[in-house]
Amino acid sequence: MRPSGPVDAVVAGGGPAGAVAALVLARAGHRVALLDDGGQSPPPDGPVFKIGEFLPPAARPLLNDLGLLDGFLAAGHPSSTGTYAAWGSAALHGRSHLFDPYGHGWHLDRLRFDAFLRDAAVAAGAELRRATVLERLDDRLIVRDRVTGAVAPLSAPWTVDATGRRCVIGRRHGHRRRQDRLVAAYAVFPDRPRSQPEDLEARTLVEAAPHGWWYTTRVPAGRLVAHLTDADLATPSLRTPQGFWSALSHTVHVRRRLAGHGPAATPVPRWAPAHGLRLTPAAGPGWVAAGDAALAFDPLSSQGILTALHTGARAGRAVADCLADGGRSRASLADYTAFLDGIAAAYRRNHAYAYDQEQRWPLSPFWGRRRTANSPAAA
Repeated sequence: MRPSGPVDAVVAGGGPAGAVAALVLARAGHRVALLDDGGQSPPPDGPVFKIGEFLPPAARPLLNDLGLLDGFLAAGHPSSTGTYAAWGSAALHGRSHLFDPYGHGWHLDRLRFDAFLRDAAVAAGAELRRATVLERLDDRLIVRDRVTGAVAPLSAPWTVDATGRRCVIGRRHGHRRRQDRLVAAYAVFPDRPRSQPEDLEARTLVEAAPHGWWYTTRVPAGRLVAHLTDADLATPSLRTPQGFWSALSHTVHVRRRLAGHGPAATPVPRWAPAHGLRLTPAAGPGWVAAGDAALAFDPLSSQGILTALHTGARAGRAVADCLADGGRSRASLADYTAFLDGIAAAYRRNHAYAYDQEQRWPLSPFWGRRRTANSPAAA
């Protein structure tokens, strides 16, 4: 049953973190409003697509615990059987999920996956509202209705900030530490009538380059190609189809995945922030941040969606505990903060190790910055 009247909690953001937080709160018997602002507007041309498309095998037990695994598997997202990487050398090395204890991963249709999670939250009793949070004032959110455009306050004793990197609520209460200046320029190449074997290769491929790195993978809309570099190192030409193709043509392995494509059919590249980001504190009286609002990762980690699911579930439980017994508020928020600290520490170690494996371009600003950032003096 959907809540009517006042709510116990508002979850701002309808992505994986927000949907799972709302699901957990609703199942705990609380009245919760899930605000979904519709995400990014679709491009005027080209395939409708949302970046952030890999779900690792380790998501399987979490989805099972949330009672979502069967529905997720029935949705038929394509399997990811492993990865290829040219990292640390020009040779391409493969890593298979064959021996992963959780089996294979998945290449997600993100729009469909996010809708599946929101539908699950609504089925559990959450109220889905098409609205955008503008700001938080004490225990009130100032919200704009996406349908009517009306702006009105929405009161609730607890709020979950799942607004992604915008961090609409948390940024007013905590400090955000930015890891670097990483950005992603990406394009989706639609399938051609006569696809080549390279087009249909399902494994994600990562290739290091002098000024950053590239990856390509299959998505429902075609083949995604992304270039990761620092914002100040990205040449203006990368914003054009011709410039993006020119940069792509200097790769070795990624270029082979685009056999048969050419500059004339290159889509207009899109851009997205890709730097690591940490909010501290990520919780306080009346609010909790989850997903990218609390912790955002470099895409090299391939852990963004998994972390969003985990933090959304834990944030929902923390708020549910606080609502059930106000005396446990401080302990619940402390436990959640400790959980985030553990994730952040593991991410820093793995990030440093991964970038330290690439030593081929000692004079490159991109790689030099990451060696400096990972040095003992910078820790």
